[in-house]
Amino acid sequence: MSGQAEIRGRLPHRYPMLLVDRVTHVDPGRGLTALKAVTCNEPWYAGLGPDTPEEGFGYPKPLLVESWCQSAGVLATWEEPNPDVLAGRVMLFGGMTGVEFHRTVLPGDVLEHRVRVERRVDDTVMFEGESLVGGETVMTVGRIVMAFRPAEVLRPEAS
Repeated sequence: MSGQAEIRGRLPHRYPMLLVDRVTHVDPGRGLTALKAVTCNEPWYAGLGPDTPEEGFGYPKPLLVESWCQSAGVLATWEEPNPDVLAGRVMLFGGMTGVEFHRTVLPGDVLEHRVRVERRVDDTVMFEGESLVGGETVMTVGRIVMAFRPAEVLRPEAS
């Protein structure tokens, strides 16, 4: 099991956008299981009033995808951590296909992200997997592509 020290040692994300709480299983280069507890204390719930219906508390789908992708990033950097985006390799989101949402995620749910490496080509990694709550699939991921590029090639040229 890995906690915040290991996760922060692999991802550049910090509050409020660090959306992985714990890694419960890792098979380097192959697969990972990570957890994200959804709570009412997250900033995206701050503006909801007392009359907000239950469905109004649905965890935003883009954040569900982001949390899963961060879990994929932890897996991709497991053997070579580099959370400094100003040096080394920068993790870039390449695209996604086949992402399906099966039910709403609500505060109190604990997301279990299951990430598998589908294929690796040089500095590009393709992942697949799913997210579950209490054993029920809430999202499936057909493919997400992540690319790693040297930080120096991404900087704008000095004029």
